[in-house]
Amino acid sequence: MFLRFITTGGTIDKIYFDALSQFEVGDSQLKHILTEGLVDFEYDIVPLLQKDSIEMTDDDRSKLRDYIAEDDASHYVITHGTDTMPASAEALAGLAGKTIILTGALTPARFKTTDAVFNIGMAVAAAQTAAPGVYIAMSGQVFPAGKVRKNRAENRFEEL
Repeated sequence: MFLRFITTGGTIDKIYFDALSQFEVGDSQLKHILTEGLVDFEYDIVPLLQKDSIEMTDDDRSKLRDYIAEDDASHYVITHGTDTMPASAEALAGLAGKTIILTGALTPARFKTTDAVFNIGMAVAAAQTAAPGVYIAMSGQVFPAGKVRKNRAENRFEEL
């Protein structure tokens, strides 16, 4: 199975700058994660955006939707910031014949302790097994779009 990865930025790709005491979105860590994971399937990585999800706009979501609608692949994993991931998942709903999994991380992939690698693995498994539709793979679960929220107080995703 061929899997197309689309990167949009978010915490998964953030870099911490000590001198500035802030995070900024850096280059995607996805290739590194897939290489270290010894994956053995066909894929490519499309860097579409490089934004914190709080900065995602409806135009950005339209760009993502248009790209997937016009693309010839049928299975996608999208790395995305967690704050607006549910809104982007809902914006992608209704793309016939496409299995789309959004995932990200609550801590940057560059950190020693991170959920990034686990979430990417879950998203890859979900993309290969889920029926066409849009899903979010976070917090050890796969949620259908429109039925999930980020619980900021508990720092996890949960079913609505």
